Amino acid sequence: MKQILVALVEDKPGVLNRIASLFRRRNFNIESLVVGHSEVPGASRLTIVTDEEEHLRRNIIRQNLQKMINVIEVVDVTDRPCVIREHALIKVKADSASRGEVRNLADMYRARIVDVGKRSLIIEVTGEPDKVDSIIEVLEQFGILEIMRAGKVALTRGIDSTTNSHSTERFKETPVADSSDTQ
Repeated sequence: MKQILVALVEDKPGVLNRIASLFRRRNFNIESLVVGHSEVPGASRLTIVTDEEEHLRRNIIRQNLQKMINVIEVVDVTDRPCVIREHALIKVKADSASRGEVRNLADMYRARIVDVGKRSLIIEVTGEPDKVDSIIEVLEQFGILEIMRAGKVALTRGIDSTTNSHSTERFKETPVADSSDTQ
């Protein structure tokens, strides 16, 4: 089973680089890494998927991340009930003869065609990783030209936050002085 970590980090320059460097130094592989704004002003949420299977090494990864200065909280959601989604763009060969069949397949997967070229289509699909794998496998018969998978994002199910709200109490964004105030 892949390890899925969700981290809340300060939205500051260099944080992502330090996190990637931690994985490099410890010789852990990052399978996917997705970063985006969170509900906490000045903080970003990361979903990190590693290929680490051993429980002890998984704890080491989480503990080392938690020790980092700009990391507010890290939660291992691997064994928790989660909604996990992945986003992908798939460019596939499609001439006038095969375009209808590709369109029907996209509709079956609730995917969208987002670009139409003379000899290709770009399909956008979002869903569980197995769904993305499945549409890719089905589209291979037409000839896949390019794939861009954005990686997995995860949130725990239910009313409770994936990360604890009390963790954000210690996180206080330092206000930046307005240049007009310094005159």
